[in-house]
Amino acid sequence: MLITAILTYLCCGVVAGVLAGLLGVGGGTVIVPMLAMVLPMQGVPAEYVQQFALGTSLASIMVTSISSTRAHWAKGAVHWDIVKAITPGILVGTFGGGLVATHLPPLVLKLVFVCFLFLVAMQMLSNYRPPAGREMPGTLGTAGVGCGIGVVSSFVGIGGGSLSVPFMVFCNVPMHHAVGTSAAIGFPIAVAGTLGFVVGGWGRPDLPAGAIGFVHLWAFLGIACASFFTAPLGAKLSHSLPTDKLKRGFAVFLLFIAAKMLWSVL
Repeated sequence: MLITAILTYLCCGVVAGVLAGLLGVGGGTVIVPMLAMVLPMQGVPAEYVQQFALGTSLASIMVTSISSTRAHWAKGAVHWDIVKAITPGILVGTFGGGLVATHLPPLVLKLVFVCFLFLVAMQMLSNYRPPAGREMPGTLGTAGVGCGIGVVSSFVGIGGGSLSVPFMVFCNVPMHHAVGTSAAIGFPIAVAGTLGFVVGGWGRPDLPAGAIGFVHLWAFLGIACASFFTAPLGAKLSHSLPTDKLKRGFAVFLLFIAAKMLWSVL
């Protein structure tokens, strides 16, 4: 059983790393549902499974974002001025959202995640992109947007790419640069969100071995090790593959996951 879990964690990391670099979407869209299936087999109580899945997903994104950002930065596709402006709001929103999420019923978190998957999948299938109609807002405006992105990211365990990329495209940032900058924004999201889930889960009864708050250490290590090496591959492929077609295929996969999770809830 342990070997199966380790292999699953590594597979999660491979998929998360490639997606983070290739599509600019949080690998959490895959990590969270996979962990939700595997963690109960590792002794995680049912009432804590969704929190562990979210917290561990965010922790793994710390590693994924660093690896992906390095690859995009090498291609000149990271706007550090945007990262600097949005980070204060990101830190506040994600940490606060993480704390709130640790006190919500698992059913609520699952339904929020299912709704998020459906929205992301429909956006990918329609290939809708907000028209580039304005420039980036000022410092306070950008931080405010970052706060909102952080709250949502903490509730669904993602690096925020599904939200930050459309926002930057709307503000006239080229798509590849938006993806690269999104990878860098994923780091403060992951750090603040992880701290929120660690603090919110600290001292809870019946936590399994290897738990640091609501972060599962062994799952984190397996996912992080694999994603660190595959994120640069995804970033490299994003500049040469037809990402629009790949997104449509991934969207169908997300719809399947969302439908399966919704059925289990009902």
